[in-house]
Amino acid sequence: MPPTAKRPAPSTSAAAKRPAPARPPLVKPAPKAKARRARLLVSKVEPWSVLKMAFLLSVALGIITVVASIVLWSVLDVIGLFDKINSLMTDIQGTEGGAAFDIMSFASLGQVASYATIIAVVNVVLLTTLSMLSAVLYNISATLVGGIGVTLTDD
Repeated sequence: MPPTAKRPAPSTSAAAKRPAPARPPLVKPAPKAKARRARLLVSKVEPWSVLKMAFLLSVALGIITVVASIVLWSVLDVIGLFDKINSLMTDIQGTEGGAAFDIMSFASLGQVASYATIIAVVNVVLLTTLSMLSAVLYNISATLVGGIGVTLTDD
């Protein structure tokens, strides 16, 4: 055949019977990775890190305690609970008992906030000390029995 001559076009039925050539995809999909598992052993806990973390968490708990006690006192005052307690105690005591009962002399906002702050400070000291002691006791017992086994997975 001369180079300028054209080939005859294949018939439509012959082209339909031939499958299209399969092209490889441009990017291969990544193989699905299996979840990795690691079995670890907690054999020692650093007491200094436990002390710092316990201190910060107990300070946060102390702040929550003080704020919650102030909010609770405010809500009880707004709903009038203290006035109802005063009137109930006056009814029980009667008018001939002398001075009228006043619960605010025992539970004013300043006193409640002071007591809550004292409790919060004591809790900070106790929780920090107990956490530190727990870390030391864990380290001692982990040397005897080996520690706590933990299995971590990568999903």
